Amino acid sequence: MAWQWFHRLGSPRWFYEKSSRWLVWFAPLTLVLMVVGISWGLGFAPIDSKQGNSYRIIFIHMPAAALALAGYYIMAIAGAVGLIWKMKLPFMVMKSAAPIGAALTVLTLATGSLWGHPTWGTFWEWDARNIFMLVLLFLYAGIVVLAEVYPSRDAADKACAILALVGTINVPIIYKSVDWWYSLHQPASIKLTGGSSIHPSMLYPLLLCILAYYCFYTLALILYTRREILVRESRTKWVAELAQAKFSQSQNASGGAP
Repeated sequence: MAWQWFHRLGSPRWFYEKSSRWLVWFAPLTLVLMVVGISWGLGFAPIDSKQGNSYRIIFIHMPAAALALAGYYIMAIAGAVGLIWKMKLPFMVMKSAAPIGAALTVLTLATGSLWGHPTWGTFWEWDARNIFMLVLLFLYAGIVVLAEVYPSRDAADKACAILALVGTINVPIIYKSVDWWYSLHQPASIKLTGGSSIHPSMLYPLLLCILAYYCFYTLALILYTRREILVRESRTKWVAELAQAKFSQSQNASGGAP
């Protein structure tokens, strides 16, 4: 009984049905946090004394970078759970997380380039953190491709999970790159221990943006996973019943018109 909740989490049907209820309140919450956080940072945070208004891209860049890294761990953990306990749902989560992480990594690199031009005088520099973020993008892209090229879904899941686990070594390297090598990037401005180097008037909207991005990531992961569930479980009885119920609802809503 103690592990019943864990096995329920591994059930695609249970997750699909429960997540339908989560989306009712979670989607509006995410939208509100995104609008308030980004508006606060881009429109109302004070101008930086050294970088002027160009620093405002931090409210988009930093949360995207944080989620690109944290999302890789989520993907790798899901792959590990799928390998160890041979559950279907974690593999679906792993596959769904890959394109989201890739998109966030692209956003990180793009906004970093836009920020780097007025700050460093160039859109791209072969800086240690830039290089390993590019490696992160290749890892995400590799998992996206592997998930599609294998003729066997089980083989694709295992290959993706192994690549995801091997690639986790890249994430701490990105975190510590500014400490281990000469880097144009500044050290971490927000620290779990010790004081922050960002003024509270800039820190609070940044923290709100980070929270909003985490909610957005969660929302996107739920939606992608629900789609993957329907694709993989399309021949099961419960998905057929779900499709029939939605079709009946649409017919009733349209008054039975063809």
